[in-house]
Amino acid sequence: MKNFITLAISILLGFLLSVVSCQNSKKNTESRSEKKVLIAKNGEATPFDSTLVAPFFDQYPELKKFQKEVTALYQKQHYNYIWFDQKGIKEVGYLLYNKISNLTSEGITAKIPYHNQLDTIFQEEVSKQEPEVNSELFISCLYFFYTDKVYKGLDIEKSTQLGWYLPRKKQSFVNYLDSILANPSLIDKDEREILGQYYRLREVLKKYRSIEKEPWNSIALDSGVTRLKMGDSARAIAQIRSRLHLLGDLDSDSRSSLFDNSLAKGIINYKSRNSLGTNSSISKLDLVHLNVPITDRIKTIIVNMERCRWFSSPLAMSKTFIFINIPAYQLRYFENGKVALESKVVVGKAMNKTVVFSADMKYIVFSPYWNVPKNILYKEVLPAIEKNPNYLSENEMEWYDGGIRQRPGPKNALGVVKFVFPNSNSIYLHDTPSKSLFNQEKRAFSHGCIRLEKPKELAHLILKNDPNWTFEKIETAMQSGVEKWYALPQKIPVYIGYFTAWVAKDGAIHFYDDVYQRDERLATMLLEE
Repeated sequence: MKNFITLAISILLGFLLSVVSCQNSKKNTESRSEKKVLIAKNGEATPFDSTLVAPFFDQYPELKKFQKEVTALYQKQHYNYIWFDQKGIKEVGYLLYNKISNLTSEGITAKIPYHNQLDTIFQEEVSKQEPEVNSELFISCLYFFYTDKVYKGLDIEKSTQLGWYLPRKKQSFVNYLDSILANPSLIDKDEREILGQYYRLREVLKKYRSIEKEPWNSIALDSGVTRLKMGDSARAIAQIRSRLHLLGDLDSDSRSSLFDNSLAKGIINYKSRNSLGTNSSISKLDLVHLNVPITDRIKTIIVNMERCRWFSSPLAMSKTFIFINIPAYQLRYFENGKVALESKVVVGKAMNKTVVFSADMKYIVFSPYWNVPKNILYKEVLPAIEKNPNYLSENEMEWYDGGIRQRPGPKNALGVVKFVFPNSNSIYLHDTPSKSLFNQEKRAFSHGCIRLEKPKELAHLILKNDPNWTFEKIETAMQSGVEKWYALPQKIPVYIGYFTAWVAKDGAIHFYDDVYQRDERLATMLLEE
């Protein structure tokens, strides 16, 4: 009887434990179910433990440079998952991964940190798993790595070392991620963040990398030949024809060795976009240019893509502005985003480099005095006076306020008008009596200021809607011989840049001489990154 009671009690206890276990199991199942329902409803994973962020960077020290931004990002997001939802990694995550896997298309050769781990995260079987903190943090570091290289570029300290004093926008890529998450296509192209020229250069980079796969043999003239012209026949002509077709300056390649009209047009196309004149003949100097290795051209494209990253976006936003490209020796005046005037310019020679910076034009000065800068005064004017006591009178100069100035008139070094945008570099735009310099292809002759081929046209355009000025009044002021300053009602931004490669709207790339020898140093810096 005693054994029977013991057995009965055991059976009863077992039954009760089973019931409790089932109830607990049911509760756990319901809890998991509720969690899945929660994820399904809001489309996002639940927050993760914030204390897991610091150990991640201890485990992956190469990513520590992004720790501050990553921490700020998740504080803003309340430690919610950004890159995962109930289906795995979001589409924007894959777009980012694809972009960073093709960084070379952005002209970037930097090593991707922990590339193998990133590849593993984006494998299909892994991406279908539930969100995991390390994977989440890896992708966020990937985002900041991408924006650092593609949007930001070299640090301001390094760009300044290269003589770049244009202001650089300080962008919060923590906040910018909101725009990308709302519109993932922005990760591929957003001209608000990078100068639009960047994307044209990127297209040409793709083309030139394709050209790089083709034979690129040196072209030489026959012995005793110094120039090829219309009607000539030579083996080099067929080679030139093929080269121009490969570069896009000729629509087709007949492989003919005869110098015909078709080749002449291709040569003119090539020369015009490389500042080699406008004639159709080919000299030995032209061949030196044609023989520049395609790898060198690719390097030039890449360093100019980097310069685009440094350009602040207001340039694209401004309706009216002036842009001067030093290596191109060219000024462009923009109205409503369109070129209203192009003018050749003379810039500073290598010893007196024109500074890369920006400022607002505030004044136009008609019939200006030229206040001789101290460096010119001591190096040139005073020695000239010692040799010729009549130097001042012969050059319409006079002592003034402890220095020397040149009176308005036909001999004045600033011509009949100057355009002032106050700056610490004492640089301005001005007319010049030395008009012959504009006939030369290379125009680095000044002491730093910028001489204009079309100063009168620029003055008329700037003042065309100003009721204070008529065409006749402007012309009279220029020729009056009496200095007159006029404060512009609306300031005009002036940007002085340095680009040795520039792509026109028709897709043609223009290469310019590296007049201040800055490309190679920048290329070296990029390789060190």
